[in-house]
Amino acid sequence: MQLFIDFVLHIDTHLVTIVNTFGSWTYLIVFAIIFIETGAVIMPFLPGDSLLFAACALSANPIYNLHTGIFVVLFWVAAVAGDSLNFFIGHTIGKSITSHPFFERFIKEENITKTEKFFEKHGGISITLARFMPIIRTFAPFVAGASGYKYSQFIRYNLAGATAWVALCCGGGHFFGNFPLVKEHFSMIVLGIILVSLLPAVITFIKSRLGQKA
Repeated sequence: MQLFIDFVLHIDTHLVTIVNTFGSWTYLIVFAIIFIETGAVIMPFLPGDSLLFAACALSANPIYNLHTGIFVVLFWVAAVAGDSLNFFIGHTIGKSITSHPFFERFIKEENITKTEKFFEKHGGISITLARFMPIIRTFAPFVAGASGYKYSQFIRYNLAGATAWVALCCGGGHFFGNFPLVKEHFSMIVLGIILVSLLPAVITFIKSRLGQKA
């Protein structure tokens, strides 16, 4: 866990190591991370927003010979395809996966329940909104598929969410990632991104608890 936290908070330095070690294979590596984070229900803890931001910050620096446009396309495809895979897993298997001895260690019933309440409250738009919320963005497509939601409706919100998410995170990384202030305090910036993205879920949870007490 400590290694994972270090990777997330210092993702910029770890990405530099990956680039120096694997070169052009970096594109495939970051594509796989985003695809797995959104498509594999058991991997909601992988970095998402911060990885997009950091990758495009590096690509804005010519010394790394990376291209922001390639990252944008790959991240968008990974986001759309990952959510679609997640949807079909939910549609095929359903919530019974949480009772499996292996998967129950990764997929907590409470996370599924929180996502269900979020989905019930906001409807289809929750698929787009969830894109900006760690953990919930991994479970929202799964819950939508398990609830019998039509894929023809799901894909519209999926495309909108992926487009907005990639544009905001990649755009922010490309234009602000190499500011001296941002580079010097990159770990704090990443932590801030994580906290801000978690804020809607925290507010929803607090309101839910207050409603139950009332």
